[in-house]
Amino acid sequence: MKPAVSLTGASLKFGQRALWEDLDLDIRPGEFFAVLGPNGSGKTSFLKVLLGLQDLHHGTATLGGHPVERGSNLIGYIPQQKSFAPDVPMRARDLVGLGVDGHRWGFRFSAAKVNRRIDELLELVGATEYAKVPVGQLSGGEQQRLRVAQALATDPQVLLCDEPLLSLDLHHQQAVSALINKQCHKKNSAVVFVTHEINPVIDYVDRVLYLAGGRFRVGAPEEVMTTEVLSDLYGSHVEVIHANGRIVVVGLPDATTHHHSAGRELAGDAA
Repeated sequence: MKPAVSLTGASLKFGQRALWEDLDLDIRPGEFFAVLGPNGSGKTSFLKVLLGLQDLHHGTATLGGHPVERGSNLIGYIPQQKSFAPDVPMRARDLVGLGVDGHRWGFRFSAAKVNRRIDELLELVGATEYAKVPVGQLSGGEQQRLRVAQALATDPQVLLCDEPLLSLDLHHQQAVSALINKQCHKKNSAVVFVTHEINPVIDYVDRVLYLAGGRFRVGAPEEVMTTEVLSDLYGSHVEVIHANGRIVVVGLPDATTHHHSAGRELAGDAA
């Protein structure tokens, strides 16, 4: 079986600074793959490479065995949660519909077929009851459910998620995470999940890519999220505590100031 995502000898720079170098990575179909790291480490740039929006400085990146290209129908993309203005007239089903046929110009030739697909997606994410409500009147969690539905419209082979739980309360974090995990297993999609906080998805994650200081480590969460590994990546002592199924990191250096925090759950701002 071909990898859903493959990077070979991949290197990326920001100006003169290397975000990572010589990254060899295969992500399997049906794998839930988390990307972690501090602000400025290149997490969002990693997604941009797979979206065809950012060129590697060295190496190659492929999706399903084909070179990465912008606008690939192999990819579904869930962006960070950003609220719509209250007066936006677009309805919930209209937003989802953009994922079904928003790339086509003109009138819909098969409106009934499109509407059936929209209804299926709304039901899939539990948004049927507010299908006709303007998106600006919905909560952040409800809006994010719609973005998930939009991203799943084409049954993507690879689902890219850029901090999809940001600003959501615990209930909606759990709901959105479960929807993404369901797609991963039911449709055998590879999920690439960029996050500053692994705990909401810790039960789903198969492997982790941790980026820090121009270096990286890849492995199962229990292999990467350790005192020894993070201390090595940051070049200073970082204490990792596993308690009640959660991960707490103490002494995590700030990405820009390198001051130490007193202690917090695994973090690392979007980058």
